[in-house]
Amino acid sequence: MKCLVTGATGFIGRDLCQRLTLEGHSVTALSRTGSALPDGTPTEALDLAHELPGVDRLRGIDAVFHLAGIAHQQAPATAYRTVNEQATVALARRCAEAGVGRFVYVSSVKAMGPASTDTRREESDCQPPVEPYGESKWRAECALRETFRDAAMQVVILRPALVYGLEPKGNLALLARGVRRGLPRPPAGGGRSLVALEDLVEAMLLVSRLAMPGVPTFIVADPRPYSTRALYDQLRLAAGKGTGRAWLPRPLWRLAAAVLDRLGGQRGDSTWHKLFGTELYSAAALTRATGWQPRVSFGQLAPRMLEPRTAAEQGS
Repeated sequence: MKCLVTGATGFIGRDLCQRLTLEGHSVTALSRTGSALPDGTPTEALDLAHELPGVDRLRGIDAVFHLAGIAHQQAPATAYRTVNEQATVALARRCAEAGVGRFVYVSSVKAMGPASTDTRREESDCQPPVEPYGESKWRAECALRETFRDAAMQVVILRPALVYGLEPKGNLALLARGVRRGLPRPPAGGGRSLVALEDLVEAMLLVSRLAMPGVPTFIVADPRPYSTRALYDQLRLAAGKGTGRAWLPRPLWRLAAAVLDRLGGQRGDSTWHKLFGTELYSAAALTRATGWQPRVSFGQLAPRMLEPRTAAEQGS
């Protein structure tokens, strides 16, 4: 299979390219800067905010995995619209024009907007997104569904929950660092859906192989809920430290979260909600359609998350 991957040097793209190569597929890797993959494989520089690959460049491609996008919460709203929405739809149209067989778009559960309850959400349980990132993903999804529902090119939309891997990101990275430095045990409460990077890549490969009508949209999430305390306990166990002491009162945790919001110019979910809110998702539809099942748990990767990472491993 001839594949093209956008955002190839990103957190997800690196693992996807490696897996495709190991399986013997031909991979064209695109990245904004043209930097190399961790194994030294070069990528082609293409900034989708300003240009698209030519039709001739896309001819003969069997599957496009579209990962490129802006996720940083402090980006201008116009940047989200340009890259996450407009460039996504324009690229899909260009791919269809070139005769690409399958277009896999990695969206986000943030496209579903804020949860109205604490129950596990399915694909149709959507609210209007309240921040630019989620809105741009939602608008891209809507345009893809409208444009390609009866098209020859199969379009599949995946909405991963929070993705984790050997190189923790965001609050998971802060939590891992805190465990190393003696952070007190967080208070109980809340729960979030996660998905291991390896399991997300497996889902992407599955949907690239199966014929499905319309423009199917699937959540990708581990059915196990993870609270901040549970993640902390797993990291402590992996570090050989045993259970930590919960000596910091809940009000001080809330105060610290508010300070982080103020210092970071918070947009979207508050730090308190990210750490102690409830945000659960169901991947039952994906399992029914493809047989996908998560195989990796947080506890399995926790020991290696605490190991120092080399520049090569980090894709620097």
